[in-house]
Amino acid sequence: MSNPKYSIIIPVFDRPDEMREMLDSLASQTQRLFEIILVEDGSELRSDFLVDQYDLPIRYYYKPNSGPGDSRNFGMEKASGDYLLFFDSDCVLPANYFEKLDEALLEHSPDAFGGPDSAHPSFSTVQKAINYAMTSFFTTGGIRGGKKQLDTYQPRSFNMGFSRAVYDKIGGFSDIHPGEDPDLSFRIMKAGFKIALIGEAFVYHKRRIDFNKFFKQVYKFGVVRVILNRWHPGTSKLVYFLPSVFLIGVTGLFALSFLTSGMSLIPLVCYGGLIFLDAVRKNSLRVAMMAVPASFIQLIGYGVGFIRSQLKLNLLGQSERTAFPSFFFTKK
Repeated sequence: MSNPKYSIIIPVFDRPDEMREMLDSLASQTQRLFEIILVEDGSELRSDFLVDQYDLPIRYYYKPNSGPGDSRNFGMEKASGDYLLFFDSDCVLPANYFEKLDEALLEHSPDAFGGPDSAHPSFSTVQKAINYAMTSFFTTGGIRGGKKQLDTYQPRSFNMGFSRAVYDKIGGFSDIHPGEDPDLSFRIMKAGFKIALIGEAFVYHKRRIDFNKFFKQVYKFGVVRVILNRWHPGTSKLVYFLPSVFLIGVTGLFALSFLTSGMSLIPLVCYGGLIFLDAVRKNSLRVAMMAVPASFIQLIGYGVGFIRSQLKLNLLGQSERTAFPSFFFTKK
């Protein structure tokens, strides 16, 4: 039997329900020139019972917990496809995903590629609001795959792929998490490979988190960005500093509000109104009402992490592994 065109590698940790939804979406694909490599990363709630429930070429592996990056590396060692694809276990693919991917690869011939994430109509209001905050041009500058973006596109591991030639030259993901995917993207760029954003090959990204977990997540993103800028000199961009500027501005405007009878908060109200109107246009009134706090959490959480990381790494001169040891996985 000839090798499949695509090797789909999915790390999973304690998410059998989400994994079932992911496999359901793969079973509904109109083009199925793929194999699936499911890597269980030390889960207590395993997904192995799902394998025999699908008429799909699934290979299941269980390994000690070592993080999503190392689990993807493990999967790549087992893969036989011409292209290596990565999805998060909480993603769902539209039925024509691989049709669109095939068309784009034929037209553009990229070495590495990725697509955006979106919110499925069935997602909760909070999930849709968080999706808006993570993808809107008004909050992230479109760096997660928007058509309008303020930074060079960096494929992310929730929807990312590259040719075997890239893997042979670059290797796999590093032991940092989060941040292992933009780190790999920077290394791919540095090696001169062609990267493409395939807007039509999108996924529905479930993100089963509340606002408290969302704050912790974006805080980590802010911390990691400073580490990546240190690892990859010359990659620092203005867009990475904007949440910190926003955080400082919000703090200053609230401090001034005691002297201005609240008039200094008008810019924040206007910004919130802009987000609200944009979110209504793209979603619904209920989602827009939640999108405003989600967007402020996105910017403030990221800004806190970014500033803290700057202070520890660049002001105090600490190493990243000493300053933030929990961001690095150690094989067990």
